[in-house]
Amino acid sequence: MKLNFNIDYRTNWGESLYICGTVPGLGGGDESRAVKLQQSGLSKWTLDVEIPDDAGEFDYYYIVRHENGGERHEWGAPHRFVPGSGAGGYEIYDLWQDQPIDKPYYSSVFIDCINRRDDRAAADVTFGGSISISVAAPMVGSDEVLAICGDDESLGAWNPENAIVMSDASFPVWNVVLPLNDVHLPFSYKFVILDRLTRKVLAWEGGDNRVMNIIPEHKNSALLINGLRFVNSRPAWHCAGVAIPVFSVRSEDDFGVGDFFDLKKMVDWAALTGQKFLQILPINDTTMTHTWTDSYPYNANSTFALHPMYLRLSELGRLKDEARQKYFDDLRVELNSLPQVDYERVNNAKNEFTREIFRQEGGKTLESADFREFVANNASWLTPYAAFCVLRDLNGTPEFGKWGEYAVYDAGKVAAFVNEHHDDINYVYYIQYHLDKQMREVHRYAGEHGVAFKGDIPIGISRDSADAWIDPRLFNMDCQAGAPPDDFSVLGQNWGFPTYNWEEMSKDGFAWWKSRFRKMSEYFDAYRIDHVLGFFRIWQIPMNALHGLLGIFNPALPFTPDELRNNYDFWLDVDLQTTPFIMDYFLYDFFGEYTDEAKRRFLINVGYGRYKLRDEFDTQRKIADYFAQEEKSEKNDKLSNALMGLVDEVLFIEDPYEKGKYHPRISAQYTYIYRSLTDYERWCFNRLYNDFYYHRHNDFWYGKAMWKLPPLIGSTSMLTCAEDLGMIPDCVPAVMSQLQMLSLEIQRMPKDPAAEFGNTWTYPYLSVCTTSTHDMGGIRQWWEENRDVTQHYYNNMLHEQGAAPQYAEPWICDKIITLNLQSPSMLAIFPLQDWLSINGSLRREDPREELINIPANPRHYWRYRMHLTVEELLDASEFNDYLRDKIKSTGR
Repeated sequence: MKLNFNIDYRTNWGESLYICGTVPGLGGGDESRAVKLQQSGLSKWTLDVEIPDDAGEFDYYYIVRHENGGERHEWGAPHRFVPGSGAGGYEIYDLWQDQPIDKPYYSSVFIDCINRRDDRAAADVTFGGSISISVAAPMVGSDEVLAICGDDESLGAWNPENAIVMSDASFPVWNVVLPLNDVHLPFSYKFVILDRLTRKVLAWEGGDNRVMNIIPEHKNSALLINGLRFVNSRPAWHCAGVAIPVFSVRSEDDFGVGDFFDLKKMVDWAALTGQKFLQILPINDTTMTHTWTDSYPYNANSTFALHPMYLRLSELGRLKDEARQKYFDDLRVELNSLPQVDYERVNNAKNEFTREIFRQEGGKTLESADFREFVANNASWLTPYAAFCVLRDLNGTPEFGKWGEYAVYDAGKVAAFVNEHHDDINYVYYIQYHLDKQMREVHRYAGEHGVAFKGDIPIGISRDSADAWIDPRLFNMDCQAGAPPDDFSVLGQNWGFPTYNWEEMSKDGFAWWKSRFRKMSEYFDAYRIDHVLGFFRIWQIPMNALHGLLGIFNPALPFTPDELRNNYDFWLDVDLQTTPFIMDYFLYDFFGEYTDEAKRRFLINVGYGRYKLRDEFDTQRKIADYFAQEEKSEKNDKLSNALMGLVDEVLFIEDPYEKGKYHPRISAQYTYIYRSLTDYERWCFNRLYNDFYYHRHNDFWYGKAMWKLPPLIGSTSMLTCAEDLGMIPDCVPAVMSQLQMLSLEIQRMPKDPAAEFGNTWTYPYLSVCTTSTHDMGGIRQWWEENRDVTQHYYNNMLHEQGAAPQYAEPWICDKIITLNLQSPSMLAIFPLQDWLSINGSLRREDPREELINIPANPRHYWRYRMHLTVEELLDASEFNDYLRDKIKSTGR
């Protein structure tokens, strides 16, 4: 079988074009054996190749290689060759596949959900003397078809009623095969979207008419025109959605906590009200201590395993012991009547039931082909995770450093351990198998109802996780990740997670990250990257610190003393400005009535009114450990907090990797050492501070993000959304725009530092707008927090006159929701609490009971649940009708 490849690509000096395919004649999938094309003229590249007639279908793609070793690959899925019948050869004309300008349409949100096509037409078959035209058009709806219409009689002579409907067998690619004898070359044509049933014209594609002027060299050849993209002329697509953690959903069938099957009813409600997105928080297993502290969903023990808490127990069967089954039935009713999640009781009860049902029914599952296939397909993470879980419980701690001979992961030892504990290991397999099965079923159900699932990828991993145990080289275990001070916490946030060793991760092409994303794509159509700024730089905190104030950005470009002196006229005093600045004149501000005692117990007088901390109290970790052994009292709390505050009293922090270079401490303008500077020194410091945090790193961090993010987000077809809140460098919007990632827009957290509130009318199209997140109070709680802010918002954003109401009455919440619905943002996804806030009879009485998380509190108990059931929500017909009409009227 003779193939003639043709592609138009204008290379730069020193570049050549290669092709790599899954058949031996094109390298057999090995890029090192890719075949070089021949250049003809300025931009035409060709290759003639013979492959066996029985080669069948295969994939291929093009590579641009520079003589200096650089490479450039195409975007998206590879090209696919499908042989026809009776063709003497194939003349293939491809287009280089760059990232499309409307990339979101090419995500699984549209292909597998919104524009899902279950009943597809048969594929058209090429043959000798035929022309095949293929075009990517993922924006064609499930109740629509794509047709080709042109000036030739065979194409309808520009009459769309006689246009040829194309095959959607390979959706989102549409294809038509035409006999060359029936068409007159050259011809002009366009693609047109028609109603699937009536064939009514819905939209012609935009742009100039296309021209087909390629004449095949041989009469019995099949001519293949590939790589075209539909030029969408329709208005930008918008939709609405709802956000709710799985554990917060309440249904009549629950066991005291929301589970995966509850999401089916949430999908029903979303579909009923015209919403097309359901967003949830992370669903990975967080079991560490079997206590309520495991409720934090961003501290997973595995980035692949799902949380056993989310199992629908009734799907596993009923116990034959009627007394035991009744015990669990009664307990389910009791736990489900609680206003909040009782994390410990729920998880202990579910664990107890699943162990009993496993003993009763597990053997059948273990013998099933589906189970064995699941274990085989997921063995790379599942087996080590199962061993981790068993070792955690045997040792009574997730801290694997305390596991004796298993403290350091050894594949051979773990394999032997798995064999010795096969019953416990199989139990873990059994749980994960059913979790995977249930979540897949729910995801499939959502897709069938036109509702996309949006998941959440946490920025960090736990230092006591299976991931860190299995492959510690990928993580910097000697430091902690967090966030600089923001609206959530003036001391910054310390998440306790290790940071990523990106250099090590890059050695295998970021394989760990790609596996993580691909696993997530089995359950979700879109995802939120938690703290996307961490892919530019992470806020890194030393292990001996507790506050985020002592962190630094990594990677970064710290200052040398010479640079500070020569560029900013700031003369660094290493002794005074990089160690805690403690002077007698302000100690009372910290310790109050306990100042004299504090001097005696914790400080050393070094003369001239200056003090230093005693060695046993010179880090925040030492201070915390000391007071953890002391009696809990108001006095000790004040002493502990004061001492930790003194540790923060530095102007610069030395870089841990490049000694002798320094970072200005974040928020240093609030320190006493800053106040001690002269007016000129403050001016110089402010200049270097602003340069460091807002200008110096823009190009540097841009490069770091573009090194990491493209291969990661390109590993799946999920729609990428980012949480880009906080201290945003100028390079972040540029990267997100280039990669077409959706930003997060919240009116009360404007991106413009000079603005009090965001302007919903100017939000970018590629964005998700929302009224609040899980890290803040909803509309109603926010309304009551600061009277001055509320008044400004009431007058300037809602354009209402007079005094603002004390409480966010339903009409106010409705107006805020409407403002966001009317924004240009592609997605408007609101917390369920805020949707309900517009209805006085459905919303909760006390909005403070709707808070999910307090970011400033690292030991917050995540236990919020809906106050009404999903069944009650589905029955609220008047509210649902109102919501559906509102969403439709705003073009969503």
